Amino acid sequence: MNSGSNLLKIARTFGAASHSYDISARLQRYSGKHLMPWLPNDNNLTVLDLGSGTGFFTDILASKFQRVIGVDISGQMLQYAKNNRNADIHWLQADGMKLPLASASVDLIYSNLVIQWFDPLNKALDEILRVLKPGGSFIFTTLMDGTLNELKTSWAQVDDDQHVNDFKSEQELISIMQSSNAKLVDHHCKDIVLEYENVMHLAHELKGLGANSVNSKQAKGLAGKDKWKKMIQCYSNYQEPSGVYPATYRLFSGQLVKVND
Repeated sequence: MNSGSNLLKIARTFGAASHSYDISARLQRYSGKHLMPWLPNDNNLTVLDLGSGTGFFTDILASKFQRVIGVDISGQMLQYAKNNRNADIHWLQADGMKLPLASASVDLIYSNLVIQWFDPLNKALDEILRVLKPGGSFIFTTLMDGTLNELKTSWAQVDDDQHVNDFKSEQELISIMQSSNAKLVDHHCKDIVLEYENVMHLAHELKGLGANSVNSKQAKGLAGKDKWKKMIQCYSNYQEPSGVYPATYRLFSGQLVKVND
């Protein structure tokens, strides 16, 4: 992921969210299940869950495959997973940019809503392809440009600061994924619209996901109350007749295969 203080910030942010993460994981549940059809039928495989979080999907992988490794940057997330998941899973605390695994040692890498935090993404993919065996697959979901457009548009009417993360476009992701030793054999793009009771409900869920403070926002601390009030007023333009507030997440799911050497 990011280097230096940003890397530590990400670890602390997601670690602090470890006990609320599963409660706030509607998006992760949907997107993670979206990858299930790409899982191979052969169960005699070594599988890596990259960015395993609380281990919810690592546990599912362990029910299907013989050797499963969960890797996460957050020690708190890993401790939660160790206490709550399949005892046969091997857990590693590591940076996704520097995996403590031998080259060509993993058959399948599964990664659900993680690679959007890797910077630069192309270097992370080099590391992913390093540990994959030739013919092995990397199946993943990530967020695309257009995610949280309602929130971004509402804040844009308040000030010029960046309150919402920027994500890559579909074409940018496809371009990065295609390389001399890998082929993006399949991918899908889908808008997921989640409903919230109010804007603060959305803010709390983003915080629970650890996604509220890993952007390039320059201003420190929360925006002033007046700015929040104005943003909420702007967001009310999106309120549905039923009274709920929608938030759009633009999901990119893909299957990348390492070509034979």
